[in-house]
Amino acid sequence: MPAADAWRGYGRAMDPAPEVRRLETRHGAAAVRLHVATEAVGTLALGHGAGGGIDAPDLLAVTLAAHAAGWTVALVEQPYRTAGRKAPPRAAVLDEAGTDVLAELAPAGVGRPPLVTGGRSAGARVACRTARTTGADGVLCLAFPTRPPGRPDAPSRVPELDGAGVPVLVVQGATDPYGRPPDASGRVVVTVRGDHSLRQDTAAVVTAVTAWLGALGSARPAPRA
Repeated sequence: MPAADAWRGYGRAMDPAPEVRRLETRHGAAAVRLHVATEAVGTLALGHGAGGGIDAPDLLAVTLAAHAAGWTVALVEQPYRTAGRKAPPRAAVLDEAGTDVLAELAPAGVGRPPLVTGGRSAGARVACRTARTTGADGVLCLAFPTRPPGRPDAPSRVPELDGAGVPVLVVQGATDPYGRPPDASGRVVVTVRGDHSLRQDTAAVVTAVTAWLGALGSARPAPRA
């Protein structure tokens, strides 16, 4: 299946079918769609955007590709979405809920290192802000929103990227109205065709992510027996 069309066959292509778990957090129940890989090379946990869900095309395409490469993948739906609300709560609530989900998954064996956290847009911001707390080895940002469109006066969100403290990959659309984060030490920014949705060139998104995950996995020393 071509990478650009991977998300369209997501439901049929995952073998075995994903497990769905409902996990309690300090702010209500979150839902996790979990794809466990046998003898996983690492764990990838991804969150959704502020107004979207875990079925965004870029999230599904990356999930399919990462799982095929041997990664256990957890797609995390925040409690406000699970409860049917569209508007996200304040940042601290998102961060605490996301951290609680990873803590709940760890006893079940989910979290084999390297652990990469991330997501699209708001989900990427949560991962950056919580990377040190969750013990992430890397952060994957799909369409990181540097500033609200048309708001040059708004504070930049780039300090969230700078504060992750671990290697970061940002995949950004060339015409994303939320801007493009600058390259920096420990941060790779890949520009692909398209806007904030990253729908126009899913193949390029998958190529960038799988290459970065492969390099991150090979660079990290294997855990001691």
